[in-house]
Amino acid sequence: MEQTHTSHNGTTANPGAQRRVLVVEDDPTIVDAIAARLRAEGFLVQTAGDGPAAVDTAEAWQPDLLILDIMLPGFDGLEVCRRVQAQRPVPVLMLTARDDETDMLVGLGVGADDYMTKPFSMRELAARVHVLLRRVERAALAATTPRSGILRLGELEIDHAQRRVRVRSEDVHLTPTEFDLLVCLANTPRAVLSREQLLAEVWDWADASGTRTVDSHIKALRRKIGAERIRTVHGVGYALETPTP
Repeated sequence: MEQTHTSHNGTTANPGAQRRVLVVEDDPTIVDAIAARLRAEGFLVQTAGDGPAAVDTAEAWQPDLLILDIMLPGFDGLEVCRRVQAQRPVPVLMLTARDDETDMLVGLGVGADDYMTKPFSMRELAARVHVLLRRVERAALAATTPRSGILRLGELEIDHAQRRVRVRSEDVHLTPTEFDLLVCLANTPRAVLSREQLLAEVWDWADASGTRTVDSHIKALRRKIGAERIRTVHGVGYALETPTP
């Protein structure tokens, strides 16, 4: 079993601003490349090469973000995600060697926020990490700056202040990304938003190559709030359906 490798980058000018990223990957070439790129971006990085080491390191080190491969020795990345999220909420970027939508939906279902399919560019990976961390910061700010009232669209309720969603008065657990995606659609109910618009608004990502990420999150969101609430406009994008006045 591969041992956990630990490394800190102490060269950044403002150490107080450094964020911690735990990279969980059993391929030494990939993990070294990811770690090197993130350190160059100013992050503190630790790595783990198997499921048990990942959970132990996350508990001891309290990272700000996980980059997590699905296929791991010991137990897989989905189980790592479940156990880490049970300890404390942390944004997770899943990696997979298979372009399998089922894997992605399961990953999103256990608490992952985004995913990338190998092979990927290190530039895109670094950009996704920055986006996820900015989303966490925005969510924290929103929690301390409550917006008045609760948005009600028929049986769907969105509480911006508490970042909670209810359907027919029952709480629905959404990941931070799913919540932001729902709010984006709810801001202009019945209006069709393109995949590119959603990608730019929710992920701060302007590259159209990420539109399948939008599709997978929409599918996960439909499973939680009801498929009939999100309409697909083929070749364009999605719209949030609301009751006719």
